[in-house]
Amino acid sequence: MQSTTSRPRITVTADGHGVASHAGSRLLADLADRTGLTQALSEAVGGLRRRRAGHDPGRVLVDVAVMLADGGRGISGLAVLRDRPELFGSVASTATAWRVLDGVDTALLEAVRAARARARERLWAQRDATVGPIRASAAGGRDWPGLRLVIDATLVTCHSEKGGASASFKGGFGYHPLTVWLDNTNEALAALQRTGRAGSNTAADHIAVTDLALAQIPEPARYGTPILISADGAGSTKDWLTHLRDLREDGLDLRFSVGFTATEAVQAAIRALPECAWTPAIEADGTRREGADVAELTGLLPGLTAAGWPVGMRVIARRERPHPGAQLRFTDHDGWRFQTFATDTPPGWRGGAGGHLAQLEARHRAHARVEDRIRCAKDTGLGHPPSREYKINQAWLELTLMACDLIAWTQTTLLEGDLARAEPRLLRYKLLHAAARLTRGQRRLFLRIDAGWPWRHALAAAFARLQALPLPAT
Repeated sequence: MQSTTSRPRITVTADGHGVASHAGSRLLADLADRTGLTQALSEAVGGLRRRRAGHDPGRVLVDVAVMLADGGRGISGLAVLRDRPELFGSVASTATAWRVLDGVDTALLEAVRAARARARERLWAQRDATVGPIRASAAGGRDWPGLRLVIDATLVTCHSEKGGASASFKGGFGYHPLTVWLDNTNEALAALQRTGRAGSNTAADHIAVTDLALAQIPEPARYGTPILISADGAGSTKDWLTHLRDLREDGLDLRFSVGFTATEAVQAAIRALPECAWTPAIEADGTRREGADVAELTGLLPGLTAAGWPVGMRVIARRERPHPGAQLRFTDHDGWRFQTFATDTPPGWRGGAGGHLAQLEARHRAHARVEDRIRCAKDTGLGHPPSREYKINQAWLELTLMACDLIAWTQTTLLEGDLARAEPRLLRYKLLHAAARLTRGQRRLFLRIDAGWPWRHALAAAFARLQALPLPAT
């Protein structure tokens, strides 16, 4: 047998100096400083500092968020940053980090949220000055003006007894957090930590998390931009939609697009539709979707307003032939699978589609992108609540949102091309975990990225763009 190409022989030692792995994660830490997030958190939770010489609690929270964005799964993951003081500075011990998280009570949690909102406002201003206005939300082959907030809940499994964890409606055990994301930029706006038995369509929770999310949007954008809030069928509650309508009356240009339950009245309306009422549905790129149609049911549901639904709400149905082997539901008939949603987007609204049903349906279907955001968040701390104490896990959830924000801010402000769209795992592989050497000269510390690393120029350019961001006003 002929030997294949052999690898070079190596001798392994553990005595290297001046080498820094995870060098790209320094970009996230510096971005937190540049946007004023670190300073805002220091002011918010400064009272937790035990002694003058101790670690700044705000800096501890930022370090935990950077660790989560870097792929850490628990508080002990801070060792990755702590073991590189020449790159990340003085990082708190695991015990200190536990104490800080344990000290974040309800009042301080609100202060942390306010600090995140201030940093977001600065980042949006910096991004607008360097990159340009926030990008539109795309769906159905077109860009939709304004901001889109997508709301969805998820089940987080706990493999041990944790405070507030309980059996879920799907037979698991853990938490059932409700999250809100900005579809335009993938930023994590808000989340509520909830017990596993929390209902999917609890109006009070949807109202609370909506208000938290809107508070994260800088005021000029909140009151001067069209806002669409979308949710699946869990958001189809009269109280929540009424709350959204009240917000519009308070000055917000806000509309909704939510899944709508296929009640008996809705099913009867679908069956009563003539064939000519159906029009072809479209794909995400705007082309026709074969075997799928949409139609409006509003005229066949005259009792919506009397039943307590908002005035002007429209109900739209979509039908499609299921793929081979799919199991039909009890709401399906004649070989069609039906889905319904409700919206208050009127014809001619400046954030709407002129009433075109296919575009409104494609816009609603784009809500599914929230599943990607939740999946990535579960790989960035959401799926691993660390403590038996509910209070600590609440703080951990907020830090998870902060970690997701740091990734989203980096991608929308400092990166270009495929890296600006990469999921966190790929971003870690290509940038955050890159290796570099630390050298000193000219009274400066140099971070010399591996000259053979394929993405070295992208990482160096990101650091340069970071330095070019305007400093926040003090």
